[in-house]
Amino acid sequence: MRLDSVPQDLPAQPLTAVVSAGLLPYPLTLHPHPSPAMRIIFIGPPGAGKGTQAERLLEYLKVPHLSTGDMLREAVARKTPEGLSAQEYMNRGDLVPDSVILSLVGRRLSEPDCAAGCLLDGFPRTVAQAESLGELLAASNQPLDGVMELRVDEEDLIQRLAQRGRADDQPDVIRQRLVAYHKQTEPLLSFYRHLGLLHSIDGAGSPDQVFARIQAVLDHLRPE
Repeated sequence: MRLDSVPQDLPAQPLTAVVSAGLLPYPLTLHPHPSPAMRIIFIGPPGAGKGTQAERLLEYLKVPHLSTGDMLREAVARKTPEGLSAQEYMNRGDLVPDSVILSLVGRRLSEPDCAAGCLLDGFPRTVAQAESLGELLAASNQPLDGVMELRVDEEDLIQRLAQRGRADDQPDVIRQRLVAYHKQTEPLLSFYRHLGLLHSIDGAGSPDQVFARIQAVLDHLRPE
């Protein structure tokens, strides 16, 4: 694109702010390049396309995907101490306590591939977990670089989920799930906002458009 074709009335904001807010009137392609270690938490409501964007993030950052669900399943299958403890709680129909989850996360973070950073997906879910994770990362000198939250208008989320055609994807059920999501995550978002780590990404538009906004924020956060 020639410079004289760029609209002159764009808001006077940093590029990352303009892109993350979806204010660019034209597509922006940001090309991958080698990345220093980055530790990112990825948050988003059901229907926001978080799974699709997480896959792209993993490829872009070249870091392992840390999902507590995956870690729990692996620990149970391998019958590790955390897995055996978690199995007892799950057999009783109880939630696996934070102490077990944090032990799993701490063990995973100590593995060599996490020296290059990681993408934390589905954890933390509460402020208490976030505080414990912060202590864990500080103790191992692995600072958290940012928390990325995908934001999508609620009516758009309901429409996206309803189009999947699942039996439990009725509008009333979807609204209840979104209420539960916001009730759980809003305190967490406030916690990270207060720390200056939260970056909200406009999740509207095509997957390419959304990922361009994510890339712009990541490149702003990237250590020199």
